[in-house]
Formats: sequence, structure tokens, C-alpha cells
Amino acid sequence: MMVQAKELMEKHGIGNLEQMTVHMSSMTRELLSNTGAYPDAAPETLPEQRTWTDPKFSGGGYGQAQLTHALGMSLWLTEARVESGFAMMSAPMNAPVELHDAISYRFDNGAIGSMAGGSSHVEAHKKQHVIEVRAIGDEGQLLVDVERAAVWLYSKGENYRVTVGDDDGKYNCVGPIEALVSAGKGEKFRNYSPGELGARSVEALDVAYRSAASGKLEHRL
Repeated sequence: MMVQAKELMEKHGIGNLEQMTVHMSSMTRELLSNTGAYPDAAPETLPEQRTWTDPKFSGGGYGQAQLTHALGMSLWLTEARVESGFAMMSAPMNAPVELHDAISYRFDNGAIGSMAGGSSHVEAHKKQHVIEVRAIGDEGQLLVDVERAAVWLYSKGENYRVTVGDDDGKYNCVGPIEALVSAGKGEKFRNYSPGELGARSVEALDVAYRSAASGKLEHRL
């Protein structure tokens, strides 16, 4: 589903990015508040709790644990790079790290964007992670919604919709594993997680955490 969305962007595009909204929620309330484990974790291989909730090790809470996924997805689809941002973070339930994030970004080309991340309740709705990306450019716009399994793009007067199944938005790790195996065997493959994308995601998180600490707009270093 993500690959199909990227192919639409590469084939048709939305022109120059003007605005992007990214929303993510995932089942991390118990994990990040030290009141339970991550629901998808294998019980026989649970990591130490401080791996997630001691800032000396984790560097933060929801942003470090989860927004990396939303940043990687949205910055990969749009090829955007964060220039500056202002962030607010909250840590209810006496949590040692933040459970929720609200961030406003400005990108290199002058476009603006907002990103919201929240630790949701395990039993809510489909018991599924939620990521939604909406991007508007000067020639079109894009929607990618993993919870509702929807991908469509409007470009230069035409609408394009990807046919996907109800479960196509569910998280799996097959693609990265296959890519790693292909790389090790010397086979031809496409790297959908290049290092420069990781660097852009780290830049965006760094801006957010520095802003949350300072209470001010922060710029990329």
C-alpha cells in the first residue's frame, strides 16, 4: 500500500508541497506510563521498561517510540525536509516521558505542516495503529490512511485511487526483511528506507524535542 502511494507520487505528483497534516496514534499508553507492556510485544522477549521510559536511554517518549514511523512515511512520500518547528508535549498518568505530541513544522521550500501523535487505548476501535497523511501541493493533493486502508491522489485535474484490501494498512515487517536478505545476497532491490530519509526524520524529531524543552520555535541544526 505504501509502495503504491509512492509510485503515484513519482508518476503524477502533487507539484510543490504547500501544506501537510500527519496524524498518528498507537497503543502505547501503558508502555510509556510504566503501567504495562506494549500489546504487540512477545511476552517471552519483553525489553526492560527503562528502554522506553528512561529519557537517558530513550531520548523521549512517543516521539522517539512512534513518530519515527509517521515521519519516515510522510517525509518519504513528499521528499520534504523540516527547517523549523514548534512543539508541545504532554505526559499524563505521571508518565516519565511524553505520551502525546503536537508539532507545527515549516519545511525547506516554505511549506507548512502539522503532526499530532497520541498514545491510544488498546481496546479502541480496530485495536490498530493509526497513521494518516494529507498533503496539498500546487498541482494536487494526496491522502494515505493506514487505518481505513485508503490511498488516493489528485493531480492536474485527475483523480487516482489505489484499490486496496481492508487489512492492507496493517503493520508488517516483511518488506524490510526481504530487502535486507536481497542486499546480503547481492541481489537487485530497492531500498525504501535510505539513510538520508532516516537523517531527515532525526532532524525533525530533534527540532521537536528542543522546541518542547525551550518553549520556542527551533530551527534545524
